[in-house]
Amino acid sequence: MNEETKVLESFETAVLERFPDWVTPDEREGYQGLLVDPANLIDLMSSLRDELGYDHLTSLTGVDYLPDEKMEVVYHLVKSTGGPILEIKTQLPRSNPVAPSLVGLYPGAAFQEREAWDLLGIKFDGHPNLKRILMWEGFAGHPLRKDWVEAYHGEEKKPYDDRWPEGKARKIEADNPYRENVSYPEGFNPETWIPDTQELLFEGSQRFQLDDDLETEQLVVNLGPQHPSTHGVFRMVAKLEGETVVDLEPVMGYLHRNHEKIGEKNTFAMNMPYTDRLDYFCSMSNNFGYALTVEKLLGENYQPPERAQYIRVIMAELTRVLNHFMAIGFFLNDLGAYFTPALYTIKERELILDIFEAVAGSRMMCNYYRFGGVVRDLPEGMEEHIRKLVYERLPRQIDELDRYLVENEIVVARGRGVGVLTPEQAIGLSAAGPVLRASGVPYDIRRADPYSIYDRFDFDVAVRYHGDVYDRFLIRYDEIRQSIRILQQAIDGIPKGEVLANKKAYKYKMPKGEAYGRVEGPKGELGYYVVSDGTDNPWRYHVRAPSFINLTGLKQMCLGEKVADLVAILGSIDIVLGEVDR
Repeated sequence: MNEETKVLESFETAVLERFPDWVTPDEREGYQGLLVDPANLIDLMSSLRDELGYDHLTSLTGVDYLPDEKMEVVYHLVKSTGGPILEIKTQLPRSNPVAPSLVGLYPGAAFQEREAWDLLGIKFDGHPNLKRILMWEGFAGHPLRKDWVEAYHGEEKKPYDDRWPEGKARKIEADNPYRENVSYPEGFNPETWIPDTQELLFEGSQRFQLDDDLETEQLVVNLGPQHPSTHGVFRMVAKLEGETVVDLEPVMGYLHRNHEKIGEKNTFAMNMPYTDRLDYFCSMSNNFGYALTVEKLLGENYQPPERAQYIRVIMAELTRVLNHFMAIGFFLNDLGAYFTPALYTIKERELILDIFEAVAGSRMMCNYYRFGGVVRDLPEGMEEHIRKLVYERLPRQIDELDRYLVENEIVVARGRGVGVLTPEQAIGLSAAGPVLRASGVPYDIRRADPYSIYDRFDFDVAVRYHGDVYDRFLIRYDEIRQSIRILQQAIDGIPKGEVLANKKAYKYKMPKGEAYGRVEGPKGELGYYVVSDGTDNPWRYHVRAPSFINLTGLKQMCLGEKVADLVAILGSIDIVLGEVDR
């Protein structure tokens, strides 16, 4: 038993002793965490938050255990002061899976419960707005259920057998036509529907009485999903009184491709390059989180060698630097500075991508990490190249960018006091990464619950205290400087040796069980929850996407602000739609 497991079990034991009538240990082979009856879930969660300090619901997902005819909801809780994750589960009958909503206790559950309803059909009693979030309302069924079959379905799992063993090809759509995955509202025919343009144009306008003498209009405005200011196919439905935002709803799912369904058809190893496509600015960090998760399942034989540990940290911190340079540049673009600042920051990103190309063979979709290490060693001369970059150019460039932009009067005027998220709101809304730390909560997984070899490095947790757009802008500068400190120590201390604990493999002998692994990604906590049934393919594969969950706080940030500030507030969160929609 490793130290992490010992610490985790001591935390679970404390909860068991405190609430013996509510929780029982999960004694399934390879599982951990505590089971609670749905009837006791609210009382338990309230006590964990208020009495034991588990104030941050970091992840919520569901699992369909079809052979057992049950559904399970898995909650991962942490203390904002640090420490390991506490895993709580509640089990529901598959025929009618209903759990109490936690939105009243943990507002950050709002989008995550909607996702579990959308993809798995788990209902959350008391949720204020339980509707689909990634699929559209006319979609039939819940695609992550194990008995749901997608259009053009071929075989259950990869690698596929020979599709035409007798040499006779056939079209799979003949067996399962697309129309069976669509359920239109009664009386609606998309083939004959012609929208009434006048009705649609004024549908968002409502007359309301401001006072006894003045009658005005309340207007609903759509920002996106086809506008570049929303950073991709993302939509904000804003309700305005004049120019003031009185309500806002984020709308996503336009880029959804059911990453998790694909992940459950793939083998464990096949999923590594798919993680590259989540936050496509940060493929190395995406690889890192998934590798750590599966290594927890595989056990001690797949713990990376020392040199591989250093290489992993170097690649992850270079990723953080390039992401934050781009976040700064694009944020200025969102403020109306055209594209010049972004072009300036792209130069640093390109230099880091040169390293990734030399190391992994690809600039963006790196597919470099492996279970037990990395796929290959650094090429000759690369250590010295990285040393020059992190000791000379990057410190100079971030200081220069600081001089140009930090005291710029437009940046200051547009950022200070705008889009405020208080520490209590940030914690309650499950915010993570720069969004959480800019609100005065110094929570960084590299310090709060260290993974890999981060406990060996000397660095500070970047934190700001106003929770506004300006502090979310400044926190990226702070984090770049701390990443440079880590990079300098890592490149100075990297040892010689192997970079892969086990031979390169296409398949792995996976034990039964579950694992949740997480890293402090550039945009916040990137977590993976996987369940293994002992086969080559994950039974459950879930991504805790920071871009997706950080959007839960967007409405709170925008209420009372002017419509002209919406794009700046969204830009200060720093989202990527590939990760939001998956």
